Amino acid sequence: MSQIIEIKVPDIGDYADVPVIEVLVSPGDMVEEEQSLLSLESDKATMDIPSPSAGRVKEIKVKPGARVSQGTVIVLLESVAEAPLAEHASPAQEAATNRPQLPVAQSIVGAPTEQQGASANLSPPPRPALAPTSAEATALTGVASPQADRTASHASPSVRQFARELGVDVQQISGSGPKGRITQDDVRAYIKAALQGGLPASGAVASGAGGGLNLLPWPQVAFTKFGPVEAKPLSRIKKIAGANLHRNWVMIPHVTSNEDADITELEAFRVKLNQENNKTAAKVTMLAFLIKASVAALKQYPSFNTSLDGDNLIYKQYYHIGFAVDTPNGLVVPVIRDADQKGVQEIAQETAELAQLAREGKLKSDQMQGGCFSISSLGGIGGTYFTPIINAPEVAILGVCRSALSPVWDGQQFMPRLMLPLSLSYDHRVIDGAEAARFNAYLAAVLADFRRVTL
Repeated sequence: MSQIIEIKVPDIGDYADVPVIEVLVSPGDMVEEEQSLLSLESDKATMDIPSPSAGRVKEIKVKPGARVSQGTVIVLLESVAEAPLAEHASPAQEAATNRPQLPVAQSIVGAPTEQQGASANLSPPPRPALAPTSAEATALTGVASPQADRTASHASPSVRQFARELGVDVQQISGSGPKGRITQDDVRAYIKAALQGGLPASGAVASGAGGGLNLLPWPQVAFTKFGPVEAKPLSRIKKIAGANLHRNWVMIPHVTSNEDADITELEAFRVKLNQENNKTAAKVTMLAFLIKASVAALKQYPSFNTSLDGDNLIYKQYYHIGFAVDTPNGLVVPVIRDADQKGVQEIAQETAELAQLAREGKLKSDQMQGGCFSISSLGGIGGTYFTPIINAPEVAILGVCRSALSPVWDGQQFMPRLMLPLSLSYDHRVIDGAEAARFNAYLAAVLADFRRVTL
């Protein structure tokens, strides 16, 4: 005896007109109780709608892109007592396993005849293969795919969204979690292996000319057709830096928080110091003050002085600050070690010496290692704000642009103040937005009144 059940969107809080991002079943599919039928995506989370009972999908009432609210009918399910499932689950069914579930609103709209109930116990017709054969995959991508015909892997909605944002097909990733479940670490490992030109240890398959990320091949253009050209090889520094920047941008979820620091008094103090210094002393730059102020902020907010190591967060008890140097061959980042134990003038002297070595190509490898936090300053060039790329395995980097006079309201009138734009990029896996805003605000307060570094 079977029944037709209307499956409706359950109570999803205050959300309305939530878009359907994925339909996980097709008409004729046999589904189990609590198996996900489709995914919704609000501005805060991804939610799956489960089936209230086992049965066969009779009709799907919505499509991807449609907007639904509580009570919207999404699927008609033919519920059959002890209905046998298909011998092999479809890829959509496999992908829906182990997802977060929500309670389902339902109502019975009709009772089928005994003949219908009998027919419902028959196995559904075989469905066409959704994935190409190994030979087809090789022909399409140019890469042999021994696992091209494997079933779709299990992954939660958040992991699927994470993979979509990075351009990765989760069906090409083998999971390391319980029952083969895919984790975010599996996605990162797959991307890392793809960028290195190899395969992950789990056996996931690179997908050909797109670099393993399901991207279109890089365009091959005969530039000489359009005019004269000159080819110059990339410098060794740019080759190394480019690969690292690419990896860091793809594998670290960057967020950038901007702030303005009032450095009117600090700049006046810096100018006075340089006037008082003898000619042999290194000129005190704003970078030296920024390094010292960054140490104070790292002490106030220790999570910025960390590195991810698997499932552990390593808190460092030292303060080594890197600073980007623009050289004729590319960008390098020497490191000021134990900046917390050095004064501003000592830091200014050391940054000048390291910058000179960098421009001459004489930096040693140990002079560019061990950094906890980096500063990229464009103050001598210009600009307002930008998004600096985090220097892994660090979790944050500070970008600084040229300071400028701006009218600032002091409670009674507008006064000209020298404002320094700050751009803080941080790893959102470690640091949340509120903490980043507090770090930026504290750093700006230290720069506005440098006496705070003594507190």
